[in-house]
Amino acid sequence: MAVVPLPELDSLAHELARERHGTFSERALARAYEEYLARRRTPLGPFRLEADGHECASFYELIADQRLGGENIEVRLEPPPSNGAPWEFLRPFERILFDADGGATVYPLGGGTPIRGIARFLLREHYLLRTQAEEDRASGGGARVSLPTQLRSWKEGVEGCRARGLLPFSVAVLVYYPEERISYDLDLVRSLALTDLRAGRLAGPRRVHRTSRLSWKVDRAVGRGDMPLLTARCLFVLVESQGLTAIELAHVLGGVRETVDSALQGLAARGFATFDRRTGTYRPRLDAFEPPPLVAGEPLGTASPPGGSNPALRTSVQELIAAADARASCPLCGDPLPPGTIGILCSKCAAEVSAG
Repeated sequence: MAVVPLPELDSLAHELARERHGTFSERALARAYEEYLARRRTPLGPFRLEADGHECASFYELIADQRLGGENIEVRLEPPPSNGAPWEFLRPFERILFDADGGATVYPLGGGTPIRGIARFLLREHYLLRTQAEEDRASGGGARVSLPTQLRSWKEGVEGCRARGLLPFSVAVLVYYPEERISYDLDLVRSLALTDLRAGRLAGPRRVHRTSRLSWKVDRAVGRGDMPLLTARCLFVLVESQGLTAIELAHVLGGVRETVDSALQGLAARGFATFDRRTGTYRPRLDAFEPPPLVAGEPLGTASPPGGSNPALRTSVQELIAAADARASCPLCGDPLPPGTIGILCSKCAAEVSAG
């Protein structure tokens, strides 16, 4: 397994940022690089990258070579792992061909008809070059060096790295199929495709399949770039579940419970999750990703608060309905609701409420 050395990244940073990559930036890049290498994920297998017919030794060669426009980029597993446990929560593939317009052709493992989908490039761990003055200004409450919207095609992702002096360490390839979205994580420093975070740590039946449309709305909220990585990962796992405790999520993410709990509290504060104090369970609020309804007399383009409409404007009944829809379970006892249930309570609780 070849690891892209720090001097190569440092040289690329100088090429992209020129004089902005000074002593301060060099040290910051070295720290970020070492911290990233210290965090290990289970590999799915090595991948090869080809851009416009040119075989690239790494993703950083693609960024460095301005002649490669990224009109056609191919990620190829070499060799692809056999079908089975390594692919848990993922769709097995041999290679994916990304078009400049954001389309993608996925070639299934073992042959078969290629599947067309939409693909987006989402940053995970990265280093954004900045000067000492920019860092001091941000620390003093001034403007921070911000990232543009992260949900881009691969071509736009490459162009964004070149323009902003951005060095990604890992990215998520979000492939939107007709019925669901699958996220493939790539370690760009080691040229490795990674297994899903939940593989071997979360029972398969506990996963709830969401539609591509809902997943895109969740991805768009994360793609704004203002959410810490751990919080974003908590959100991805939480949304595809009926609800999880901080202990369960800490096991899935491999972190400390207190840190994960803090991230979950952040999601609740943003309005993306609810917390059941009785069971200690955090549940996704799927209605938070829907745009708020237009109010009569309200001008178009009025900014809405993060996490959807203002909670103060919703009645308790609406909150109960939204919570029940989000978790597909009874808001009183927490038992799963059977398919086709019209009300918001299970039959047992509904009978008790009627009797009371």
